[in-house]
Amino acid sequence: MTAFLDIAGAEKGFGATRVLGGVDLAVARGEFVSLLGPSGCGKTTLLRIVAGLLRPDRGHVRLDGEDITRRPPHKRDVGVVFQSYALFPHLNVAENVAFGLRAQGTGKAESAAAVDRFLTLVQLGHLADRPVSALSGGQQQRVAVARALAVRPKLLLLDEPFSALDRKLREGMQIELRRLLRELGTTAIFVTHDQEEALTMSDRIAVMHGGAIEHLGTPEEVYSRPATPFALEFVGLSSRLPGRVVESMNGLLMVETPLGRLRAPGSFLPGSPVLLAVRPERIRVGGTGEGNAVLAPLTDVVFQGARVQMHFAGADGLPLLAEVSELPSGHLRPGAELPLHWAVRDMLVYPAPDRAAVA
Repeated sequence: MTAFLDIAGAEKGFGATRVLGGVDLAVARGEFVSLLGPSGCGKTTLLRIVAGLLRPDRGHVRLDGEDITRRPPHKRDVGVVFQSYALFPHLNVAENVAFGLRAQGTGKAESAAAVDRFLTLVQLGHLADRPVSALSGGQQQRVAVARALAVRPKLLLLDEPFSALDRKLREGMQIELRRLLRELGTTAIFVTHDQEEALTMSDRIAVMHGGAIEHLGTPEEVYSRPATPFALEFVGLSSRLPGRVVESMNGLLMVETPLGRLRAPGSFLPGSPVLLAVRPERIRVGGTGEGNAVLAPLTDVVFQGARVQMHFAGADGLPLLAEVSELPSGHLRPGAELPLHWAVRDMLVYPAPDRAAVA
């Protein structure tokens, strides 16, 4: 992949606190990459370094082949949409969108055409003359996006712009923004702590933890085969089991766990402590099947619309979670023991982390 945005060895600290520990990230032209992680993981610091609002202690940032590490923000050709939207309350919708164009010295006719185009793209053309204070949160967010895109930046940065919106509006805006950026071919970096948001919108996701990228991959890769226990825990739900390898042959492991011996794909030396995990939708409840199988008592059933979560108590109090589209037949009272089974290929296996790493 040819990097349109190339971040290499980015380090940043504040006093004795190291926030970024040498981050590398290459983004292709037209790609949408999300920086996903909890508060304090370094994602917003990395975004601010790309925007020019912070200078890295070490490392460099290149955009479209040019080193912009030490350029001021207004000379980077980078647009930013903040969480607060940062609109000008004394200007109407059209004037807000035109602000950056006028700062660039764009002519009046060309500016008016661009404002009309981008307000139409965000479906707000009919509100061009309205004060921004009279708009809803979702409408203000779209004005902020239109303003950032109107100057046609090489790169668009978005810092949790949907966090203040209610769920239904947020989900609608996710799809709308993704469509708009793909239509324009805009390269974008999106900061979020919401895993569903990242899975919905991204071409690739960088899962960040402790100032580093733990896993960079497509949404399917990050969810189906997370690279580390932290990525496993942060993206999606899973049942996790400690174990010790008792046999390893031809890429297949036999692991001793509190639930008995289970099989998993992998290559570890016999005696190695490992962490096993399986996603809840991979576990089948009732009946029989090839692969791993256990018997566990049901503790709770949670209805979630199209899906139903079934909670079980494994040996040593370890929770097991299955997600099904419909409940199996039979008596599903708490305490009822039900067979659970899943394919060996669906088992995830990692070197055993310290407790703090998977908490």
